[in-house]
Amino acid sequence: MQTLTIIQPDDMHLHLRDGEALKAVLPFTARQMGRAVIMPNLKPPVVSVADAMAYKARIMDALPPNSTFEPLMTLYLTDKSTPELVREAKAAGIVAFKLYPAGATTNSDSGVTDLFKLMPVLQEMAKQGVLFLVHGEVTDPEVDIFDREAVFIERVMKPVLQQVPDLKVVFEHITTADAARLVMEAGDNVAASVTPQHLLLNRNDLLVGGVRPHRYCLPVLKRESHRKALVEAVTGDNAHKFFLGTDSAPHARSLKENACGCAGMFSAATAIELYAEVFDKAGALDKLEAFASKNGARFYGLPENPRSITLIKQPCPVEAAIPFGDGEVLVPMRGGEQVAWTVQY
Repeated sequence: MQTLTIIQPDDMHLHLRDGEALKAVLPFTARQMGRAVIMPNLKPPVVSVADAMAYKARIMDALPPNSTFEPLMTLYLTDKSTPELVREAKAAGIVAFKLYPAGATTNSDSGVTDLFKLMPVLQEMAKQGVLFLVHGEVTDPEVDIFDREAVFIERVMKPVLQQVPDLKVVFEHITTADAARLVMEAGDNVAASVTPQHLLLNRNDLLVGGVRPHRYCLPVLKRESHRKALVEAVTGDNAHKFFLGTDSAPHARSLKENACGCAGMFSAATAIELYAEVFDKAGALDKLEAFASKNGARFYGLPENPRSITLIKQPCPVEAAIPFGDGEVLVPMRGGEQVAWTVQY
């Protein structure tokens, strides 16, 4: 039986929600990840240092007993964000600001309407060493949803990198060959997180045979050629610029399976197992540890986790549904099916 022991991974892009939902999903991440970068798009969003510290306290209170998991807090960038807020965030230990273009994804109504008006804020982030996490899509209604990321690169990402060349940027949940190429060609101040769904699935998996709401996420799944390009990126010569970020985004089944089903895939229940499949199929299991446990920590300026986990190549069933508070359930990625690897807890 094949086994693989790696340094305990980190999830550099995670949605935990709040309240009962937080309590339901947090244990899945806490049992396999050492740390996670927590997304701030709550209702209302996490826009101040006080908001972030209060949210962190709720996360810590919801952890299982004796857990060593550490949440890394972020702030939601808005049109009202200021350089002074950046300095306050740095002093409080907040690791990053997150850009949500207004209307781009779940709870993004308070997002930025014109990033170029916030150049003083981005310049202060570069000065303070606070990371800039980017949901890289335009929301222009004339742009095809499958082209939003590529257009964002030309209209926004490249000009920002030219105007603030020292800004440390994470291009979040990249989905295209265009984004992978940008990251590989950029300086060492630019990296990217990659999700399990964008490494394992393409848009046929979402649309062929009927719309599959539990595979609907934003950014939306792309062509097979883009999926292959992402796999090549995380396993290739510039793989040090890419790291694990699940974008695990829990939604109640009732909100996914309706006429206006919301975007997001919950992968935290079997995150590292899904990534192991990707690297195994690519013949690159020897590169999984760097992607999952080293690259992200290095880019964020963090030490590697002191613990390790062991994966066994042995099929494991995935629960069809998980309790989600208030009588609701959520359907995890691969729910009712199985993963090819199992974590030895």
